[in-house]
Amino acid sequence: MSENTPRRGAGDAGAPAAPSAGPFLVVGLGNPGPSYAGNRHNVGAVVLDELAERAGVRLSSGKGARARALAGEGRLAGRRVVLARPTTYMNESGGPVRGLLDYHHLPATDLVVLHDELDLPFASVRLKRGGGEGGHNGLRSISRSLGTRDYLRVRIGIGRPPGRQDPADFVLKDFAAPERRELGLLVAEAADATEELLVRGLEGAQNLVHPRS
Repeated sequence: MSENTPRRGAGDAGAPAAPSAGPFLVVGLGNPGPSYAGNRHNVGAVVLDELAERAGVRLSSGKGARARALAGEGRLAGRRVVLARPTTYMNESGGPVRGLLDYHHLPATDLVVLHDELDLPFASVRLKRGGGEGGHNGLRSISRSLGTRDYLRVRIGIGRPPGRQDPADFVLKDFAAPERRELGLLVAEAADATEELLVRGLEGAQNLVHPRS
């Protein structure tokens, strides 16, 4: 399904479906441990923490299939949510996400993944459902574990690396000083976009969040 294709209800083939009643599983991607905390690759996890603060949700470790994530349940923008941050490395994100979906009996279509995006300019935010992974190891792991790419994404722009720098090295570096001055605003905008996605559904949130051409 393309970025601009809305979900459709079974009985209304000509109009966008209403937003799901949830609960939604909202996952922020990153690598564990303090040495990675400020990396560009961890901006999804930073936004997830912002959402948890807004919702008053305390993230804690679970048991069994949930043991590889910090998660908590609550309400965000009036919607029921499970907020989660895998405690695995990025390229193993799929296992915890699949475990959380199974535990809460949720379909992949009610999964929202917050992640860094090389193919967007720094400080931009876009929303989409499905599509490719663009070389993102966290998304690749999730798609492989779920057997589908049909989940929602909040794409948080970090820009391309300068010169010939390897993208794999670039994402594992901390934000540069000028970027850090704007990072708080970017995190807030990505959190706002996530809330709009939960409330308005994909098409309604895209109309509000995406810039007009």
